Amino acid sequence: MKRIPFLLFAAVLFIAGCEPRPSAEIDQAVQTITEQSLLTHIEILSSDEFEGRAPATRGEDLTIEYLVNQLEEIGIDPGMPDGTYIQEFPLLGQVVDRQTASMTIRVNGEVAEELSYGADFMAWPSNEEERVSITDADLLYVGYGIQAPEFDWDDYKDADVEGKVLVYKNSDPSHDPEIFDGDSRLYYGRWSYKFEKAEEMGALGAIIIHTTPTAGYGWNVVEGSWGRERFALESDVDVEIDQLEFNSWFTEDVSRQMFSHAGLDLDEMLDAAADRAFEPILLEGVTLDVDMTASYSNMSSRNVIGKIEGNDPDLRDEYVIFSAHHDHLGIAPEPVDGDSIFNGAWDNASGTSSVLEAAKALKQVEDDLRRSVLFMFVGAEEMGLLGSQYWSQNPTVHPGKVSANFNLDSMQIYGETNDVVLVGYSRNTLTDIFKQHAEAEGRVIVEDPQPEQGFFYRSDHFSYARIGIPAIFPNPGRDFINKPDDWAAVTDSVTAANYHALSDEINEYWDMAGMERDVRLITKVAFDVINRDKMMEWEPGDEFEAVRQQMLEEI
Repeated sequence: MKRIPFLLFAAVLFIAGCEPRPSAEIDQAVQTITEQSLLTHIEILSSDEFEGRAPATRGEDLTIEYLVNQLEEIGIDPGMPDGTYIQEFPLLGQVVDRQTASMTIRVNGEVAEELSYGADFMAWPSNEEERVSITDADLLYVGYGIQAPEFDWDDYKDADVEGKVLVYKNSDPSHDPEIFDGDSRLYYGRWSYKFEKAEEMGALGAIIIHTTPTAGYGWNVVEGSWGRERFALESDVDVEIDQLEFNSWFTEDVSRQMFSHAGLDLDEMLDAAADRAFEPILLEGVTLDVDMTASYSNMSSRNVIGKIEGNDPDLRDEYVIFSAHHDHLGIAPEPVDGDSIFNGAWDNASGTSSVLEAAKALKQVEDDLRRSVLFMFVGAEEMGLLGSQYWSQNPTVHPGKVSANFNLDSMQIYGETNDVVLVGYSRNTLTDIFKQHAEAEGRVIVEDPQPEQGFFYRSDHFSYARIGIPAIFPNPGRDFINKPDDWAAVTDSVTAANYHALSDEINEYWDMAGMERDVRLITKVAFDVINRDKMMEWEPGDEFEAVRQQMLEEI
């Protein structure tokens, strides 16, 4: 008699379309994700022996070997169609000669400023040429440099940009919540969009004005990221670029001097960009000389892909993807206080460790998985999301068959929090599922507190989103438990000091309890998504909804 009400209740749930929830087995499986198991991977991957894990180096070789060995030890099958774990992709390496690279600002033909590579500007050939030599190029300030018909926004106003160097304000307009998603930075605000647009418009070169607020990081990150060997995906077809010769960043101080030589105030010019009626401004009398050489090398990097096969005959050819980038910045050109290795403990040995541990937990409940799961450790993220971009252009499974992507990059290393930040909050149906599981643990899911930084476009989930896959980027929370009141501020300063720096190592501020708790939560959410009747979806009106629909129609 007691069984009848239960069956009736179950039938009601079924009729109501209630989705499956994690079982007791997954609750038990995630207990194997511990502070020590997470830390062990990080200690190994961020050790000096791994030499900073740069693409196409001995450090990457060691990293790939470690990841494959770990997947085999866990019992994760190879994820490539050819029965291997490795997806190799070609890279073109570029090194600018730092000693000879120069830029000179002229005023009415006379030398006004001779700029120093690294301290004043960063630049590189954008057309794979060995030499860039430009004299007296006109400078045209184009504000944000955005063309967005959906917002009735065009910063170019039919200006003739041919043969000119375009000067850009970083970011995108944030003054109006009705356009460009208000404070949230869209792809229009990314530096990559500016360079792509300069090429599309037929400009001679591109300069982005660096300020810490508009970039979201200091000049040291620009210099550190662009000052070593650069990489791009090597095209398998010949692509001729007729115009754009170089891309560059200028410091705020140099930008201020450049504008002042034209009788313009930098702050006023940056403010002017927020007006829809803004029109390009020629820096009258101010021109630029550019001289730099670069050398090139052909090489390759690798993605590592493992797989757990699903069990539902109707759903096993659908997938959920975990991703984390395994690379970092390698070895510095010059040591600092005897240290020259960018160990990348937080960025991103922590995310790599998290995906390994999630794979270990899900392997223990593989009989309960309806969909298949891919674990992707992608390369060359620090060089522009290149590994995940390559997979998106050469997918091993059709994107229309992928329900979701969980991207783990730079995890919570400073202790437990009541909250978890979701970059991509409310953009797809993953948000509500995260909320359900967090609430069950007495936690809350919150929006990105820094939407102006455009984090949704700065890690590998963006590559998956661009081909329509609903993607989410869980980030560390800030409501710390059993920590000093100023702990969030303290850890902010530590993070800022260590980001892309030689000091990104395990240190006295680390408390792995938060990472353990977050990875367990993320794994349980993923288990739920793997077993849902329906795949995840972008919310109506999202910028990736249309490409998702296209991918679904292709399958």
